[in-house]
Amino acid sequence: MNYTLHQLQVFTKVVQTRSITRASEELYMTQPAVSIQLKKFQDQFEIPLTETIKKRLRVTDFGMEIYKMSERILSEVYAINYKTEAYKGLLSGRLSISVVSTGKYVMPYFLADFMKKHTGIDLIMDVTNKSRVMESLLNGDIDFALVSIVPEKLDVNEEILMENELYFVANRSFESAKNKLTKEDLEKHALIFREDGSATRKVMEEYFEQKNLRARKKIELTSNEAVKQAVMAGLGISIMPIIGIREELHHKKMKIVPAAGLPIKTKWRLIWLKEKTLTPVAKEYLEFLKVNKTALIKNHFKM
Repeated sequence: MNYTLHQLQVFTKVVQTRSITRASEELYMTQPAVSIQLKKFQDQFEIPLTETIKKRLRVTDFGMEIYKMSERILSEVYAINYKTEAYKGLLSGRLSISVVSTGKYVMPYFLADFMKKHTGIDLIMDVTNKSRVMESLLNGDIDFALVSIVPEKLDVNEEILMENELYFVANRSFESAKNKLTKEDLEKHALIFREDGSATRKVMEEYFEQKNLRARKKIELTSNEAVKQAVMAGLGISIMPIIGIREELHHKKMKIVPAAGLPIKTKWRLIWLKEKTLTPVAKEYLEFLKVNKTALIKNHFKM
């Protein structure tokens, strides 16, 4: 066996993302380069590590065992680097956070000052859908997850960051006869939903059920950015978190449509498993949030 640390890193990332494309993006490599390193790693084993079924990458049982060992090896390698920094009197280590897609408008502002203060820390932030966020959390792959709604029966601790307000929005040419959303508007315009499992989708469905409203036509899109672009193009109307559309509202590319019962208010919260032992870096980050989050909200999120 003559595999390299780089091959271990590539294999580990492919397993975590279940995708050559996503692994290449997160590793800042080309797809062919990832494929070559994965093949070189695979060639050293007689048993397949991965397989492709209906164009989807699947990790074999043997591959999962190798992945777990690869994770431990890489953790020890990282520990060597961090230990060196610790002897210099610097806080060092890794901080890993998985963020639901809309949370990308929130989380960086709660990280920037912390990362500037502690230059010995490596940040890993995965922005993805809620299902993958929960998978990473339950597998223990991350320190924290950023969500707006915590799934039921999940035993977690939480640090609430800020309010999350959701409004009905439309493109700038949208007009309503009564200057607010009506049942007639819903009969004329398509309603744009996020994918199943999304917290925004859940909020929308609950709102419509409570108000006994029906949409003429539904469109389903898989990211907040896609919904935003569709609304601006006039493809339909939607309920969206205001945090992700501040610039578009400011430049009048889209508008808030007044509606009964809105805004809907949830909270952005950082969660972690109660059974998980937090690293010194994770503990320090929580202390930073408790001291600084009020000022960060005031500086970055007051409209």
